[in-house]
Amino acid sequence: MLNPARLTDQFDGRRFFNPSGLPVQPFTAVPRMLLERRAPWPSRVDQPQRRPPDLDGAAALVTPIGHATFLIQTAEGNILTDPMYSERAGPLNLVGPRRVRRPAIRFDDLPRIAIVLLSHNHYDHCDRRTLAMLARRFDPIVIAPLGNGALVRSTGIRRVEELDWWDAAKTPPLPITLTPAHHFSARHAFDRNRALWGGFLLAPAGRRIYFAGDTAYATFFPDVRRRLGPIDLALLPIGAYEPRWFMRSVHMNPAEAVQAHLELEATESIAMHYGTFQLTTEGIDEPPRALEEACRASGVGLSQFRTPAFGESLRLTR
Repeated sequence: MLNPARLTDQFDGRRFFNPSGLPVQPFTAVPRMLLERRAPWPSRVDQPQRRPPDLDGAAALVTPIGHATFLIQTAEGNILTDPMYSERAGPLNLVGPRRVRRPAIRFDDLPRIAIVLLSHNHYDHCDRRTLAMLARRFDPIVIAPLGNGALVRSTGIRRVEELDWWDAAKTPPLPITLTPAHHFSARHAFDRNRALWGGFLLAPAGRRIYFAGDTAYATFFPDVRRRLGPIDLALLPIGAYEPRWFMRSVHMNPAEAVQAHLELEATESIAMHYGTFQLTTEGIDEPPRALEEACRASGVGLSQFRTPAFGESLRLTR
């Protein structure tokens, strides 16, 4: 149960909701969505696995591992976002979409993880098996939106801090703030929106990194920039967006991600949430191709919004 003192503008006492933006499609629309024609994906994409480089005095090293999982190395501690190392994104890792790319950094090659940022409880972002592995090996702090604590603790994680939108975390050694997102939560058919969702702004060595989590396009991106300051690097989702009649209220498409990049006034953005699990109907190569087109149409340089290779590290200098 949530503390009634924590009631917010996006919680009605029973369920969380999106204060603005398009309403999320009901579960009754899922069968229609599943009948949509899906582009074929390969069963496996060969991808080299790399060892993370040394921080070597940088403010941060940011490495995409796959889907929404990033390793963010900082002097204050190493961070994983939405850690997902399982083969399937679904209950008990037995059903659900199978990954076509293996994680770009092997779990055993991860440096010591001090902090996990968990954006919401969907299976492709909140993997209980991976969290249990992290608990046994690293005993990290997990920062998550309101209502996710019990699920996280059930994996063996001992230290969880739950935040509302715009709350600043108190437990980690660097500034971390939970930001809004337009999405929903559910682990099964009967717990929809019982836990909050969000993104994160973290500030290692004075640099600002924005991790959007899972989100549709909505009106909050200028607020993130206005309230939390200039964004040095934004990690923005570009995949799992078709068919638009169903996905528009939960996932940005590449053109909307470019709009978010512009509204955040981000110095640089990295694409995520594509090319790992086939969650929707678009082809595996469609999101990066559409992103390139959207950047050109909006006057955003291709070096400003990139799709780096999985496992390629971006260095933020002090």
